[in-house]
Amino acid sequence: MRDEAMRVAYTRRRLANRVGQLGRKISRDYAGRTLDVVIMLENSFLFGADLVREISRPVVCHFVRSEVRDIRMGGYDRREIFFSAPPPLRGRDVLVVDAVLNTGVTQDYLLKRLEEGRPRSLRLAVLFDKPESRKVNLQATYTGFAAASNYWVGYGLSGRRGLFRNLPYVGLSRAALGDSDQGRLGSSGNSSGTNKSVR
Repeated sequence: MRDEAMRVAYTRRRLANRVGQLGRKISRDYAGRTLDVVIMLENSFLFGADLVREISRPVVCHFVRSEVRDIRMGGYDRREIFFSAPPPLRGRDVLVVDAVLNTGVTQDYLLKRLEEGRPRSLRLAVLFDKPESRKVNLQATYTGFAAASNYWVGYGLSGRRGLFRNLPYVGLSRAALGDSDQGRLGSSGNSSGTNKSVR
């Protein structure tokens, strides 16, 4: 059921069409190869599920979760990003999937960790890209949409208390989000973090 205060920004059909286009492009690029898809939780679980079903090549799915922790080191408070253990990907073709590329800090850190496993290739696919918010030199190989600096919910992106992830579209709703959520794509998960990680 649609929230009365919701303005639909990306309809179910528009999302499905674009994800289908991305899937076909990825299928062409990985012709004759098996693709290991690493899906970043939680914001990208719906996008990742739809995307892998549009890829017509053999696919192995992996899932990683990030956690930002406040720690004290050398008398200073700092934030670090921790990931669940990455899968063994040596010599594999790897595609990391996330819903939103915002500052890029979290995705950049994960990509560097995965590179340590010496995959054959390593690329990034995102549904929404916000290049004006970037804090690191990172570009996605596959991008669904260039998103405006608004706050959206639906299609895996959550509002406060984790609500609205199940909406089949992406919408803008002030009623769904608190004041602290302004300017963000989803209120939790990896994609909207601005925390610096230790290299």
